[in-house]
Amino acid sequence: MSPEKLPLLIPKQLTVPLVILLTCCGLTLLFVNGYQQFVTKPGGVPLGLGIFGIKILLGYAPLLFCAYYLIRDRQDFLFLMRLSLLLIIFCCGLGLIQYLMLLTGICQGTRSAEGSDLFRASLEARCFVGGSLLYSPSQGVIRLPGTFVAPWQWGWFLISSAFIAFPTAFNDPKPIGRLLGLVGLGAVFVMAVVSGQRIALALVPIVVAVLLIFTGQIANLKRFLPIAVGLGLALGVGAANNAATVQERLDSFMSRWNASPPYDFILQQLQWSLARGGFLGKGLGRATNSGRFLGETVLVETYYPKLIYEIGILGTLAFLILVTTLTIATFKAYRSGRDRTLRSYGAALWLFIFAMSYNTYYYPLDVDPVAVYYWFLLV
Repeated sequence: MSPEKLPLLIPKQLTVPLVILLTCCGLTLLFVNGYQQFVTKPGGVPLGLGIFGIKILLGYAPLLFCAYYLIRDRQDFLFLMRLSLLLIIFCCGLGLIQYLMLLTGICQGTRSAEGSDLFRASLEARCFVGGSLLYSPSQGVIRLPGTFVAPWQWGWFLISSAFIAFPTAFNDPKPIGRLLGLVGLGAVFVMAVVSGQRIALALVPIVVAVLLIFTGQIANLKRFLPIAVGLGLALGVGAANNAATVQERLDSFMSRWNASPPYDFILQQLQWSLARGGFLGKGLGRATNSGRFLGETVLVETYYPKLIYEIGILGTLAFLILVTTLTIATFKAYRSGRDRTLRSYGAALWLFIFAMSYNTYYYPLDVDPVAVYYWFLLV
């Protein structure tokens, strides 16, 4: 309990699922990582890797409690959303500068690379902001990291940003706030195209379309039409001036889809992990690439197969129970609100929680920025 006698775990129904998940993780840590540490001795520090794996799995969960005590009223919430929107615009602005510096030759990117390096993001090629970058115009490939370490993090930042910019564009009480929301939404669309993130190029338009229907804004013509016209004009002009770039990104997306459809890729990873993960898994952290300094790891590029490999079927079911409890609790919370503006925000943010809870393509819940947004926006 806090000094104000407020409960620590919000929502209260989180207690049992969290205890179940921690118990499952404890069993894996003790009987799998511990066995590796003291019996098989495969090298590295298996127990340390297990502790690191728990940190990756639930390291951002305390943000849930922070949000509950920091957001005291409606004004605090609106301030948080506006601040988040300004950060989105600022980051997209830096990402656009990065792209222009590469386009004009100020940064070389991976132009001078040879062989397979022409198709591999490199930290040595970093430009202006962010980390590993791929820019080989001779091969028609580009993967920008924007303000993040890796290109895929930037892609998921753009997807997450669509969930935040959208409700502000429609529901902010002040006209300047709605205008900034429109600017932020436009910036996300532009960067989804020019930064070469295929997952963002595919999902950002889908997210906005689903939000329009789910929040009912498509029926609110008074607000929908000005925003739709403004955004359509901005994107139309941008597409017309950069038709070759847009076509190149669409071709890249289609070639990737044809080469390895996401559903097929996920199914293959799931079958692979089910054949190896077993009841308690192969050990916490064993599929966490950032933990390789503590022991041998394998690369599993989808989230729930990764969990199955690390903590087994039992632990993965426990995690699913936890996120399902959170998803149901946040749905009830947003539906119980009486303020129309906050309910519209809540609908968009709940859809984000729902989508990220069950998303298994890559592993955005393992790292920032998605994990930060996920746990902080839960209440």
